[in-house]
Amino acid sequence: MKFFLDTADLAEIEEAASWGVLAGVTTNPTLYSRIGGKLADFPNHIKKICDMVDGPVSAESVAMTRDEIIRDGRELAAIAPNVVVKVPTMIEGLAATKALAAEGIPVNMTLCFTVPQAIMAARSGARYISPFIGRFDDISEDGLAQFADVVQAIGNYDFTDHTVNGEKIEIIAASVRSANHVAQAALMGADIATVPFATLKKCVQHPLTDRGLETFLKDWEKVQ
Repeated sequence: MKFFLDTADLAEIEEAASWGVLAGVTTNPTLYSRIGGKLADFPNHIKKICDMVDGPVSAESVAMTRDEIIRDGRELAAIAPNVVVKVPTMIEGLAATKALAAEGIPVNMTLCFTVPQAIMAARSGARYISPFIGRFDDISEDGLAQFADVVQAIGNYDFTDHTVNGEKIEIIAASVRSANHVAQAALMGADIATVPFATLKKCVQHPLTDRGLETFLKDWEKVQ
């Protein structure tokens, strides 16, 4: 399973990239607003991220009609060759995804929650599908169970005749809130987990690791 960083913060991206585990980045309007981003600087900011990451960078359209989403998608794809256009799972989004995929522009269909949504996203030509986990948990439903259903359903079929250049659809575990979400998504066969920086750090941390390191250091002091 690959790790994407779910952020628009350049410092977080630079740090995660230095660990050698970063395979891509996903952004959205909320994440960009959190860093104080301005509309006029958005294309330049995405370009900076693309220059830092050796992998796909998802940039989201905020349009609501197919023609506007297609226009946004073309403009975003022109920023850098590794831009992936994020499109919401809705009727207008499906139509826009079909058109963008036909032009060779990869799409990450986001805000996906159910198996039927995921299958329709796949048939429309989405290169990536992002089922959300944590938002199910927020309404007291089992997000991991829903995610497992999506992974199984997409794995049942071959959608390569719908995707750009016949590439395999990749399932992105999104709305990830914990290291356990990451672990369970990996066990379910997720291709990618896109995680906040704080959660990515937790994935490498464990109290037994900390305890072992403390013991090693104390014993080394005895040697000296």
